[in-house]
Amino acid sequence: MDAVKSTSDMFADMDDRFGGDHGRQAVIQYLSRDVAPLLTGQYTEAVGRALFSTVAESTLLAAWMSYDTCHHGLAQRYFLQALRLAQDGDDRRLAGSILSAMSHQATFIGNFVEAATLARAARMGIAGVATPTLMAQFHAMEARALARSGDARGCETALAEAARLLESVNNDDEPEWITYFDQAELAAEAAHCFRDIGKAQKAVSQAENAMSGSHVRSDFFATMVLADAHLAAGEAEEACTIALDALDMGTQLKSKRCAGYLAEFRENLKQLGNAAPVRDFHEQAAEHRLWQDAREVKLPY
Repeated sequence: MDAVKSTSDMFADMDDRFGGDHGRQAVIQYLSRDVAPLLTGQYTEAVGRALFSTVAESTLLAAWMSYDTCHHGLAQRYFLQALRLAQDGDDRRLAGSILSAMSHQATFIGNFVEAATLARAARMGIAGVATPTLMAQFHAMEARALARSGDARGCETALAEAARLLESVNNDDEPEWITYFDQAELAAEAAHCFRDIGKAQKAVSQAENAMSGSHVRSDFFATMVLADAHLAAGEAEEACTIALDALDMGTQLKSKRCAGYLAEFRENLKQLGNAAPVRDFHEQAAEHRLWQDAREVKLPY
């Protein structure tokens, strides 16, 4: 189990720095060749629960990496496999986190009602074993779904509850794998939400608070949300400058999700026609691989 966790941590770091398409096949091969056979071994009940939880975390990583490369059907199969493993390991907290990850994907592909339902199911599933960080993250996922569906009031209520919960966090009581969800992460989720419900200035403020400097892909997402927010606020030149910063940041990222953010920005730029900042942006962006990848992306909403 220590070996599986250490190997998965290595792959997770690669995923964060270089995107899901960098090591996804290697993760899948590792799970199939080295990890799956462990599940048919002999072990005590306590070791078995720990083993299934560990393998569930590794399978969840494969799901996230498949999602990041927009292999959505495959990602959903890995999410469900991870959920079954977490249930076999009697790890309700991890099972809730997997439902939350499924909510995240559902929002991305445009299934907003399903996304909100999954986030609520995640909260219900950890009743009795809940922690503030887990509950905050699940409320944030519900907020993301509600924002995309146009429910501004519900979105802001969910965000407020997430913020309240984070104020009472004691990391000693939290699973290690959720401690990444801090004030900067919540700010990133809030920035997405305020962008989507048309509150551009709030989105700008939250996105500026979301930059961690240590998570390349997450910072890319936050930077693109910041660019979207400035564009919505009528600040086209600033928006284009920030989007170019994101492209520079994402030079090494192999992530269709990142390309999706750029495709959405490209669509939003169309409302400005052939304005000078737009022309300059297109000229400078053309040399970036991620911008080229964005041309292949079809937005689901």
